[in-house]
Amino acid sequence: MFYTIEELVQQADRDYQGNIAELMISTEIELSGRDRSEILSLMTRNLEVMKDSVQAGLSPEKSPTGLTGGDAAKLDAYIKKGKTLADSAVLGAARNAMAVNESNAKMGLVCATPTAGSAGCLPAVLTVAIEKLGLSESQQLDFLFTTGAFGLVIANNASISGAEGGCQAEVGAASAMAAAAITMAAGGTPFQASQAICFVLKNMLGLICDPVAGLVEVPCVKRNAMGASFALVAADMALAGITSAIPVDQVVDAMYQVGSAMPTAFRETAEGGLAATPKGKALAKEIFR
Repeated sequence: MFYTIEELVQQADRDYQGNIAELMISTEIELSGRDRSEILSLMTRNLEVMKDSVQAGLSPEKSPTGLTGGDAAKLDAYIKKGKTLADSAVLGAARNAMAVNESNAKMGLVCATPTAGSAGCLPAVLTVAIEKLGLSESQQLDFLFTTGAFGLVIANNASISGAEGGCQAEVGAASAMAAAAITMAAGGTPFQASQAICFVLKNMLGLICDPVAGLVEVPCVKRNAMGASFALVAADMALAGITSAIPVDQVVDAMYQVGSAMPTAFRETAEGGLAATPKGKALAKEIFR
């Protein structure tokens, strides 16, 4: 068992030849009492749901509230024109992240990774990794177990709840987990994966949770898109050999401290930020009239 990211990296290097996924599977066996085959079966189901949710969200259909829906399809059409400014992998991740969260808003089935509000980041980065790196199903499962290892530490030492730590704890954690996993999938080391975590979290510190009308739609859908793109950039930075001046576990602790100090208006109460703008209030009144 590991309690910090530093311990995670050390154990993976020492006992598992740098394979974080195998470390996580062993940890899950220890914590849950399930055998390896059952754990793999459960994760395979999560993988299926993630892929399906990306496809389900690529439609022009609006959510029941009318707040979201159709933007993933718009970005998909724009990408296909071949005249984008950003790299196709970055935009593909943004599109897929929006697709998952739009599917969630339409009452579709998603895999909370680590929450429903941040469910788009990880599948988005994973699907890009599948296409760009040619990951086999076994490697895709390793990707997910790797995210779980880092997510376990973040959840235990900081938070993955918007109500507790703001959106930095949801989209921030999800994007950091995805960044670490794609770093490993691209041939990086556990240490480099930990640095990708740093880059994402340091640049999402203080991100508030301010859902309009209290619903996981605005600004959540587009925040997932941006978070997924952050993950790819952070992974590239880590793979380039760039390191964080602040140790990773201190970055996680800083996220916890910032979340704890955040006013309740900015922690999923829909009392501050975008939710408190005149338009945000008008939308809430219209939806709940």
